Amino acid sequence: MRTVGALVYPNFELLDLFGPLEVLGWYPDEFRIVLVGPRRGAVPSNMGPSAQADVAMDEGADFDVLLVPGGWGRSIPVDTGALTPWLGRAARRADYVLSVCTGSALLALTGFLDGRTATTNKALFHWVAEKRPEVDWRPSARWVRDGRLFTSSGVSAGIDMALAALADMVGEERAEAAATGCEYQWHRDADADPFAARHGLS
Repeated sequence: MRTVGALVYPNFELLDLFGPLEVLGWYPDEFRIVLVGPRRGAVPSNMGPSAQADVAMDEGADFDVLLVPGGWGRSIPVDTGALTPWLGRAARRADYVLSVCTGSALLALTGFLDGRTATTNKALFHWVAEKRPEVDWRPSARWVRDGRLFTSSGVSAGIDMALAALADMVGEERAEAAATGCEYQWHRDADADPFAARHGLS
């Protein structure tokens, strides 16, 4: 049983969080999901509905799988002093680290991505990449795997990335079964993001 620590913060993107959690949650015998917020209780998303943080960041940073969703545009808390140190600790302790969209900007600020390959939302690619040039940012990738680190492009790409991570953790057949159960067409080519061209990145 792996514990998934899924970060929530004000203005997080709904599908960035719940898309990957739908995939991982398909196997409750394998994954226990915990939402982690600045404090316990309701955390509003960018779209309005709130998610209920099960634990607060100051209650611990030890998770087998860490999921970092993005937020809409420049609303992600890049200037939040308490978040960055916690996220750095949690990422370094986790067996797997998954980020969606601009969640990689938060991870980059911790230094965890330095020297690694990663990607992010294509509409905000340059804004994210400028925050940490020490990262090898991949402009045309839909998702990138670098060892135990999986980063993805925007929103729905997080589902493809989560399925790839799930395949690594529990096997290709079970990941395929999760995609089928969700009635989701899994885009398996990690290097092909159709939105890269739309934003002049390929």
